[in-house]
Formats: sequence, structure tokens, C-alpha cells
Amino acid sequence: MKKRNILSRNPMLACLLFVCIVAITACEKFVDVPPPVTSTNAENVYVSDGTAIAVLTSIYSLMSADNSAIGSTTGSGLSGMTLYPGLSGDEFTLSEGAVTNTHNAYLYYKNKLASDLTGTKDFWVNAYAIIYYTNAAIEGLTDATKLTPAVRRQLLGEAHFLRAFSYFYLVNLYGDVPKVLSTNYSTSFNLPKSPKEEIYQLIIEDAKEAQTLLADNYLDATLLKTTIERVRPNKFAASALLARVYLYHNEWKNAEDQATMVIQNSAVYDTVGINNVFLKNSKETIWSLQPVTAGTLANTGDGRLFIPTSTVFPTSTNFVSLSPSLLAAFDLTDSRYKNWVKSITSAGITYYYPFKYKIGSVNVTAPSEYLMVLRLAEQYLIRAEARAKQSNFNGALTDLNVIRKRASLAESTATGEPAILTAIYQERQIEFFAEWGHRWLDLKRIGLIDMVMPSVALQKGTTWDPRWALYPIPSTDVLRDPNLIQNPGY
Repeated sequence: MKKRNILSRNPMLACLLFVCIVAITACEKFVDVPPPVTSTNAENVYVSDGTAIAVLTSIYSLMSADNSAIGSTTGSGLSGMTLYPGLSGDEFTLSEGAVTNTHNAYLYYKNKLASDLTGTKDFWVNAYAIIYYTNAAIEGLTDATKLTPAVRRQLLGEAHFLRAFSYFYLVNLYGDVPKVLSTNYSTSFNLPKSPKEEIYQLIIEDAKEAQTLLADNYLDATLLKTTIERVRPNKFAASALLARVYLYHNEWKNAEDQATMVIQNSAVYDTVGINNVFLKNSKETIWSLQPVTAGTLANTGDGRLFIPTSTVFPTSTNFVSLSPSLLAAFDLTDSRYKNWVKSITSAGITYYYPFKYKIGSVNVTAPSEYLMVLRLAEQYLIRAEARAKQSNFNGALTDLNVIRKRASLAESTATGEPAILTAIYQERQIEFFAEWGHRWLDLKRIGLIDMVMPSVALQKGTTWDPRWALYPIPSTDVLRDPNLIQNPGY
């Protein structure tokens, strides 16, 4: 059986994808990016549906390839948000003997990042590379007159969605960041940081624009037919992202409304059994990344990283286990503990590891799991928190208990805002462990990081500095841009 992916039916798209990936890889610094590659400039890309579609497809493929690299510990694109923020916070224990003290995983784990982080690209570089190419796509698509109108709308929506998605992680990892809205080198070379509030407004504007442009249904590679594959964002993916952004921005009513839009679309989205959540195209899926590699790399990088390949643990490729504090947060009757956590005993020591994805380094002809990016459970917990913040306690508990019931837990009977919010935060810690850095970002947004991390740092053999809640900006960018100021503590 041939491997099926987004590009499998179109060699022309595959060829252009290669050009785009090479170009993105070359753009390592957002302040020093070259003009668009000659072979992929607007004059010959945005004249046909196929080549225009390939520009956005290349970004999804790059993100998926970055996740594949996570399995061999050489990548840290946005799809590596599970590993490194999980190490920074209280989710993972690093088996230090399996890595050197200069390994990026070690530096994230010890909260000893430096601005000259080496060995792999960091989130800053990867996010701005995506932003550069979404800016190029928006510029090219805005004036494109030869594309099928529905294709052009969808591509513009995808570009705005991906730019919003990238800025969301930038602002939550780094704080104030430069706002780059153009591919024009002269306007981006000396940009200072924009305030966090300004970045959030941009994210909201982009996500709302995406919401108006994207199709209601999931579309295939032509963007003209519907598909069961949930690998390109649709209108409801934009709504899900907006719900999250509004929650982080303390806009409770807006967060509730956007989450409700997704939840009410029950013909497409629904909670599913614990062991079916992370199967490709499950009804829990709002948006996922499809693997783009073959053989033992045909599965998610998360699965290959976490699931041991032998009876020996740790190894140079499997060196992360779940932390004692995370394990202690589980009720042992929780179906998530029984099905999403597994253990291995090696040299008399028992290690626990994430088992949300069931397939690791296994040679397959067709993947059964895609990397989950946005899913329905988050929308229930977003709405629960937003409702609690608006004193709709019954509504908050109803949403919270949808997730608890799925986990075979008794319904929560918490009363009053503080107790209900505590129950929701507890549920988020369990539901989203080892998943896209949710815990690290939650600790910061709800003001718990400086309460939690001092004791966690001691367990890691280090001490906590509150300034380390933000990651460092790469020193090369700071040196090149006199208006760009390094984050405190670095």
C-alpha cells in the first residue's frame, strides 16, 4: 500500500513543497530574511490553484516534519511544544545520564537556557519562519486574480489562522515580541518589541479573519471537495483558537461564545472513548498534523519520543518520564491514568511515560495516529472556566463533568468560584498532560508558576528564578537588531 498524505497525488506540489521547505529552513532569523525564492514568488505561484495551495501545504508539512524530528530529539519547532515546555515545568523528569549537560533537553529541564542555545532551532526561529511565509502568502493571495475564488478564500483563511497560531505561542513563550506583518526587509530589520496586548489584538484579528474566510467543512488537497481528513483548519478550528485566545485574554463571554460554536456542532465534534481520542480523524479532533514521513518515522514524533523502544530505559532517544508531581495529581481510578500512562521497569527502577499515542518507532505503511493540535475537550474546559468566571457555576460544572465522566470519575460538586476554578485547573493538568505545553502556559497565565516552580526546581537539582518564565530571545537576533531587547535574566 502506498503511503497516503496531503501531497501524495500531486508530484508538482511535492516538488514545490521541497523548494518551500528549503526556503523556510534558510530563513533562520526573522530580522534577516531573504526575499521570496525566485521559483516561488507571487508571479508564478499565485497563478494556479495547485501551486498556491502548495505554499500553505508546505507549512503544515514543515510543522509535521519538526514533530518527526522530536522523536530523535533534533527538532523544536512549534510541534515540539510538548517536550520542551514540559521539561521546563513540572510534567517531566529527565533521565540526565542519557543526555549531556549541553543537550537542549537538559537546559530546558534545568531552566538554564541561554540566548545562544545551540544544537537545534528554537521556537522563536521556527515561529517567525512560519510568520514570514504566511505574510508572503497573504501578500500574494490578496492580489491574486487567477485563482478559483473559493480556493483563494480558503488559503487566505489558512494563512491568517497559522499566523495567529504562531503569534499565540510566541507571546506566551517570550512575552512582548516584534510584530512582523510584511516580508519587506526594510520594515522588519530594526523592529522593537510590541507590547503583549498589541500582539493579542493581532492574534484576535487574524483568528476572526480566518473564521470568516475558512470553509465550514474539512477540505481535501484541492480545497474544492470535502474530506474526512482533519489536517487543514476550517472555520471551527479558528473558533477553537479564538476561544483559547479569549480565555488567555480574560474575555470570558467571548471565550464561552466561541467554545459553544464548536461544541454545538455535534454532528462533527464529540467526545470519544479514552483510547480513541488520538486516533486520526477522531470526532475529538478539531485540527491535527498528518505525518509526512515513512517507515518508522510514519508515526507521531511524540509517540516515538515517549514510548520505549526496548526493555532498557533510559536511552539516548527515550529519556523522558512523567514527574512524581504529575503522577500524584491523578486519581488512580481515572481512565486516563489507566490508559494514557504506562510504565517500564529497568534496572530495578520503574518509570512512567505518556501513552496517549500508542505507536512509537514502528514501521507502518499507513499511520493510524496524527499529531493532535486542537481538540474538543479543551473547548469544554475553556467554556467551564469562562462560565465560572461569569458566576455561571452550574454551567461550569456541567462542562467540567463532561470531561470527568469520560474519565470514569465522579461528578464534581465543588461550590463557589475558587473551588470550581481549582477543580477546572486540576482537570486541565490531567487532561492535557504531555500535550502542546498546556501545563507550562497554564502555570503562567493563572499566576501559579512562582508558587509551583521553586519546589520543582529543587527536585531537579537547581533553583528557580521568576525571570525564567520567559524564554530567551536568540542572541543573534538581538545583536542584529539594535531595537530588540533581550528578556530579563539572560
